[in-house]
Amino acid sequence: MTRVVVADDQELVRAGFAMILDAQADIEVVAEAGDGFQAVAAVRDHHPDVALLDIRMPGMDGIEAARIIGAETDCRVVMLTTFDQDDHVFDALRAGASGFLLKDVRRDDLVHTVRVVAEGESLLAPSVTRRLVEQFTTGGVARPLPAERLSVLTGRERETLRMLAQGMSNPEIAAAMVISTHTAKTHVSNVLTKLGLRDRVQAVITAYETGLVVPGQK
Repeated sequence: MTRVVVADDQELVRAGFAMILDAQADIEVVAEAGDGFQAVAAVRDHHPDVALLDIRMPGMDGIEAARIIGAETDCRVVMLTTFDQDDHVFDALRAGASGFLLKDVRRDDLVHTVRVVAEGESLLAPSVTRRLVEQFTTGGVARPLPAERLSVLTGRERETLRMLAQGMSNPEIAAAMVISTHTAKTHVSNVLTKLGLRDRVQAVITAYETGLVVPGQK
């Protein structure tokens, strides 16, 4: 059973999301919250697998709540926003979120996202991840990381990270490197572990911030 906390300052939105998720046999909404403070408290009290956090909430916003939740727990965070070009999306991803959803998301996509994130994957399609990261790094929002951070990676792992940043799936990485999908998955896992990253989204961001991949690069 996947346990979920839903946080949004709009009661109707919050209740709607909770109702959709609670109707699933494998998902349980264990708490609702109206702001970031309540969201953090709910995660501490109920130990959910996934927290849906509105980016813009009074008091403590979703980004700060995501930072605290990510630092203190294993709960994975999905950010909710009204705008697909929200200027806080990049900060939300850097805060540890596994991705974001628009509030007008389809019912099936909401449920699918919660399930995917609960299993340890990122919810953003590779092309969307790349578009977001390129947009915000080009706009100067990113804070560069030293390239030396990648020194812990082997050559194959660096190449894997580069392919992740290009939006490639595990099967595509396997085909490009002429290895099995299982080996590609192992390379991806090693990259995340060695760099201390939660998921593929943060791997993409790291690739850009260290200069391994340049915005707009093919």
